[in-house]
Amino acid sequence: MPKSVWLTSAAACLIAAAPIGLLHATDATTSPSDLNARLDTLFGSHESVEQFLASLKADCADKRWPAIAAKIAYPLKTRIAGRSVTIRNPSEFIAHSEDLLTPKVVAAIERQAYASLFSNDRGVMIGDGEVWFSGVCEDAACKIAPVKIIAINP
Repeated sequence: MPKSVWLTSAAACLIAAAPIGLLHATDATTSPSDLNARLDTLFGSHESVEQFLASLKADCADKRWPAIAAKIAYPLKTRIAGRSVTIRNPSEFIAHSEDLLTPKVVAAIERQAYASLFSNDRGVMIGDGEVWFSGVCEDAACKIAPVKIIAINP
């Protein structure tokens, strides 16, 4: 499984000392700058999170399944019809897109506002956990870690 590695050891120390509310979903009192600071602390950059969500929402609204398939970290372990499956590549994702991008999952993506994202050291959650995404290392030194979908829970 791809390694999600946004959390650095320095960020882990900050998280250990952070107030609980800093790491969880925002509420009506959370300012955009507080959200951005929280995501910067966890992941080094809030811009990549914001851009990824906007792109995913646009792809979902326009039913661009191949574009969504390109946003996934493979292999993707998930459940379809109550059984565990491993989606190994974009072709397999597209073949199972109706099973994975259910109306519930699509609605969660389309409803998700950047300002109300939940995040922790493992990634960023859409909806009630229908989709999770994070930076995923592409090299041993983890100098390249694009944002990718790491879980879909139909």
